[in-house]
Amino acid sequence: MADAFLPYGRQSIDDSDIEAVTAVLRGDWLTTGPSIDALEVAFAAMAGAEHAVACSNGTTALHLALAAEGIGPGDVCIVPAITFMATANAALYCGAEVVFADVDPDTGLMTPATLAEALAKAGDAARAVLPVHLAGQCEAMSKMADLAAKAGAVLVEDACHAVGSKWQGEPVGNCRFSRAATFSFHPVKTIAAGEGGMVTTNDAELARRMKSLRSHGIERDAGRHQRQAGEPWWHEMQALGWNYRLSDIQAALALSQLKRLDAFAARRQALAAAYDAALAGNHPGLEGLARTPDCDPCLHLYPVRIDFQGSGKSRAEVMTELVAKGVGSQVHYIPVCDQPFYIARYGEADVPGARRYYARTLSLPLFVGMADEDPARVVSVLSDVVGS
Repeated sequence: MADAFLPYGRQSIDDSDIEAVTAVLRGDWLTTGPSIDALEVAFAAMAGAEHAVACSNGTTALHLALAAEGIGPGDVCIVPAITFMATANAALYCGAEVVFADVDPDTGLMTPATLAEALAKAGDAARAVLPVHLAGQCEAMSKMADLAAKAGAVLVEDACHAVGSKWQGEPVGNCRFSRAATFSFHPVKTIAAGEGGMVTTNDAELARRMKSLRSHGIERDAGRHQRQAGEPWWHEMQALGWNYRLSDIQAALALSQLKRLDAFAARRQALAAAYDAALAGNHPGLEGLARTPDCDPCLHLYPVRIDFQGSGKSRAEVMTELVAKGVGSQVHYIPVCDQPFYIARYGEADVPGARRYYARTLSLPLFVGMADEDPARVVSVLSDVVGS
C-alpha cells in the first residue's frame, strides 16, 4: 500500500471470509443459528474464559454486561474520561449515573490513583468500574480489581479495542480480575464483522442472563418456566430485554476472522514496532506511543502526541495537510465528560489529565494491509507537516 492514501483504519477481508459468509447465505440459518454457537465457543477459547455471549455490537455488549449485573437506578459506574461515549452511555441505559475518572495524560488510561479519586466521589453508590483498554493497551488490572472490590463494585472491562491483547502474558478477556469483558467487531477493529460484539465471563449464571436479555428476556428452557405438556411453541418473557442478537452472517465473518487473529496481531505489532523505530529519531514536537507496563498489546490504534501549539498549527490544520499528502488520521477521543449531554447532566468535570491527552493526541494509520515502509513514510510526512 506504499504511496497510496492511508486511512487511519481499514478492515482486511479475504476469500476465506467471503466463503464463510457465502456458506451461511446458502444454508438454512441467517440468524440465531449454529454460527453463533461456533463463534462463542471459539472466542471463549481464544480469551481463556469459560463463557462468551455474542451480541449486535460493542455498545450492546456493555449494556448487556451491566444489565445482567443488575446495575440500575441509584447506582454509580466509574468511567474514564477518555473513551468512546458508549462506555458511559451503557451505564445510563441501565438507569445508573456516571462519575468520570481522570486519566494519565500520556497513555489516556485510567490509573489506580484516578480510580481511587473517582470512587471517593461516588461513595457508597459505586457499583461498577469500567476500565477501558484504550488503543489495545491495558490498565493495571490487579490494582483496579482491588480498588473496586474494596468499594463493593464489580469490574467490567471495556476491551473493545483489545481483541488479541495480553496482560501479564494472559489474554485480555479471561476475566481473571473482572466479572466480564466486552469486545467490538466494528470494521476498523482487529476482527471485523461489519458490526458485532462479544462479552466474556467466567460466571455461568451471568452468561445465562445475558443470553436471555439479548433476545427480549425470553426463556425457552422448560426447566425455567411453566411450559405446558403438548405446547412446544411455549416461551416466556421473564425480564425486559432487547433485540441485541448477532446474525449468523456476521458471526460467520467474525469466526473466519478469528482464525487469523494470531496473524493479525503479529502484523499490527510489527507495524507498531516500525512506528516506534521511526519516531525514535529527532522529531521535535512529536512523541510516539506511550507504552504501558505488563501489556503485550494488539494495538487497534497508534496514537502519537504532538505539540500543536509549538508547531504553530492547529490539529485541524495538521490533519488537513496530512490528507493532502496521502495520510489519514483521527482523534480518539474528545473527553466524554465534555460532550454537551454530560455537561448538562453533571456540569464541568475536573479532568486535567484527560484534557491534556486530548489536546496533544492524534491517531495514525494502523491496519494489517499497510506496507512495511508505510509507518516510516507516515512519520516522515507528519514530521514535515509539524515542523514546517
